[in-house]
Amino acid sequence: MVLELTSVVLKVFVIFFEFVSAVLITYGGLKAAAKIFLVEVHKKPEAYRGIRKEFTDKILFGLELLIIADLVETLRKPFLEELLVVGAIVIIRTILGYFLSKETEESVLTES
Repeated sequence: MVLELTSVVLKVFVIFFEFVSAVLITYGGLKAAAKIFLVEVHKKPEAYRGIRKEFTDKILFGLELLIIADLVETLRKPFLEELLVVGAIVIIRTILGYFLSKETEESVLTES
């Protein structure tokens, strides 16, 4: 009974983190697209870096939430195969996040 309840609670957390991540990334993409449209209308080329940084920040935060969801899912189903798959996903997302944050830092340094 307790294990079933724990499994259900963990599943709710996984769904929550995945949903929030998807909403955050989608919101960031739509906001970036709208800003790019406005930049194109007003012809301000210098504004792209700020838009790109904002969108990259949203993607990074979304990826971190997806990593949390994967880790909670692993707690829910701790099988060796599941651990290996989650480990690979976490490594890929961590590498992607590292390079996105590095690109963001370089663009900030370039602007200064």
